[in-house]
Amino acid sequence: MFRSGKPTVSVIRLNGVIGHMGALRSGMTLQALAPIIDRAFSDKRLKAVALAVNSPGGSPVQSALIHQRIRSLAREKDVPILVFIEDVAASGGYWLACAGDEIYANDSSIVGSIGVISAGFGFVGLLEKAGIDRRVYTAGTRKSILDPFLPEDPEDVARLRSIQQDIHENFVDLVKGRRGRRLQNGGTDLFSGEFWTGKKAMELGLVDGISDMRTVLRDRFGRNVRLKTIQVRKSWLKRRLGVSSEMSAGETIGFGAGAGLVAAAEERAYWSRFGL
Repeated sequence: MFRSGKPTVSVIRLNGVIGHMGALRSGMTLQALAPIIDRAFSDKRLKAVALAVNSPGGSPVQSALIHQRIRSLAREKDVPILVFIEDVAASGGYWLACAGDEIYANDSSIVGSIGVISAGFGFVGLLEKAGIDRRVYTAGTRKSILDPFLPEDPEDVARLRSIQQDIHENFVDLVKGRRGRRLQNGGTDLFSGEFWTGKKAMELGLVDGISDMRTVLRDRFGRNVRLKTIQVRKSWLKRRLGVSSEMSAGETIGFGAGAGLVAAAEERAYWSRFGL
């Protein structure tokens, strides 16, 4: 039974790829998480907010928006944020982890990958072999930049690298701003896109300690601390159909199976980069 004097810590699970994954499958976005984040800060007895992060990354924009919402409420409510990395907090996942005032990981967690990546395919040879003549008409000389059905243009690649560099600089500035003097590169380029185990990440100053949520929170707030997990509130229809918070009703009842498979493959690719 809940006791009024029991300290409360809200727990938010930030699990999965960040950003929109397709029409029928969605990763973490501010739109989806905003109600959960807002509810997490609403308890009057709140002592802290704990983030359980398990993400291989994704959209830099959504990473920044989610991070900003958490930090804004932390300042407004004057509540500390404690982050607990599970399997991986890499790329955008580490961007989210930097919302924490303190970051903890497991010895074997994967941490880092502070970089920017773009990947795709070129189909020029395939079209030629198939005897297909593709026709593209644009208004604007750069409108067809990086078209996978056209030969790669060095100017297009240079433009993409320039954009990546801007985003990378934003990421680096955020990490330096949040971690400050705790960063210890030890001759290692922390911002090369490389990733490390939690144990090595602690040596580099990317995390503050090796521990787990229950241990840290009980040590910090006492054995009677109340962990209040904030979850998505499902609609009546989703509850009736048994749809999980990570699926849409369309996927569950068999609509758009092809689109769902493509999104699932894309999500799998994010995780496989880290051997997961």
